[in-house]
Amino acid sequence: MPFEDKKNNNEIGIAVAFGRKPSRRRHRVAWMYYVEEMTQSAIADRLGITRISVGRMLSEAHAAHEVRISLSRDLAELTELEIGLHEKFAIPEAIVAPLSSARADPRPAIGAATGNYISDMLRPNMKIGLGWGQTLLRSLTFLPDRHVPGLSVVSLLGGITRAQRANPAEFVPQFARFFLADCYLLAAPAFADSAKTKETLIERCGLSEIYEFSKSLDVVVVSVGNIGSNSTAKLLGNISEAELASLRAAGAVGDMLFNFFDIDGKLVDHSFNERTMSIPVETISAAPVRVFVSGGLDKLEAMIGAFKLFRPTVLITDEFTARALLEDTPSKETAASR
Repeated sequence: MPFEDKKNNNEIGIAVAFGRKPSRRRHRVAWMYYVEEMTQSAIADRLGITRISVGRMLSEAHAAHEVRISLSRDLAELTELEIGLHEKFAIPEAIVAPLSSARADPRPAIGAATGNYISDMLRPNMKIGLGWGQTLLRSLTFLPDRHVPGLSVVSLLGGITRAQRANPAEFVPQFARFFLADCYLLAAPAFADSAKTKETLIERCGLSEIYEFSKSLDVVVVSVGNIGSNSTAKLLGNISEAELASLRAAGAVGDMLFNFFDIDGKLVDHSFNERTMSIPVETISAAPVRVFVSGGLDKLEAMIGAFKLFRPTVLITDEFTARALLEDTPSKETAASR
């Protein structure tokens, strides 16, 4: 059956100038190209059409300035999965972004859903704390430029000492610029060289004010890292392979703001957790709205542990991760009671 003839309520929403509706196939082509960042050849192979057809559809939309990609909750809600996540992990709200296949990189799709959610929920005089990472960085493409009066944005984690082309630590200041917000940064490395240095930086270098300010946050938005060789901490050079091995030996399955935890949501006994320059997990877990953004089959254990550690009120993930969480985790592995 041709793609455009299928009944599918999980399509992306596309706002179209002059009220002209693109076809379902064009919906999917636009999503794959602009959100999932697939090549035109890959899209053609996936949909069984020619590369010329893909290019023509994209060129026509671009030339006419008629297509703006955005997630529409009415169209993009995968209701059954969202309800399942809510019931199994006691998460009040789950948002599941559609994904073309289990092999696709979920970060662009999750980033799109995150950008849509955040832009809708921002209010004047709000205080929002933000983590950083590759998934959150992808959400910037889907944030509108608009002034939110009185908005304060706080970085929940120290920075990095080596800049890269795609620097996930740039997420917070870029986010603040989109909304003309006041931006508060933890002007310190992600890790101090000792627990004593961390204490000194907080108490004597002006960081204590940010730690105190973070106790009054209205919203926090964080992601999670796995404990494998492709973790953000490893890729950025913060942690060596040997150090990752020692963290795994201590029972770590993932990190949140470079705080390493086990499958039961407990911080592991490791020196890294004593040296992490981040707002404490107990502080961010006290915010009224706690948005948890993550996906990928390599992060399942990390996500399960994070549910218990962080107790999110909102989960944003992709459909294949959602299915795996519901199918592969026993019922007893639910979020900690509130």
